[in-house]
Amino acid sequence: MSAPWTRAASQGGTGAGFMALRNRGAAADRIIAASSPAARVVELHTHIREGDVMRMRPVPAIELPPGEEVRLAPGGLHLMLIGLNRPLRQGERVPVTLTLERGGSLTVELEVMAAGARGPAAAMPGGAPHGH
Repeated sequence: MSAPWTRAASQGGTGAGFMALRNRGAAADRIIAASSPAARVVELHTHIREGDVMRMRPVPAIELPPGEEVRLAPGGLHLMLIGLNRPLRQGERVPVTLTLERGGSLTVELEVMAAGARGPAAAMPGGAPHGH
């Protein structure tokens, strides 16, 4: 896992979690749930194009194929932190626990970046989302 981050957000609002995950095992795994003490609920989401509009949709799981990196990034797969019970302020860290189908649980700390941030430079070369 590398460069977990989120954007600054206000209390009561929503936040999003981004990171790169690598399954170093020989078997496929998947994220089946997530939680954070900073939010009422954390959902697994993706973006889907409907005509000319990109819409966020919940997904039941995020697949982690063996030996591959899966990127949670703006415009693609991501975590939605819904019902923030406190503001997410730039410079803070927010814990999120990922529940894996095979690998148990993994707690990561999202670095809170500026509200309009596009991600840490190391995680997102050129600041552009990958894939779409």
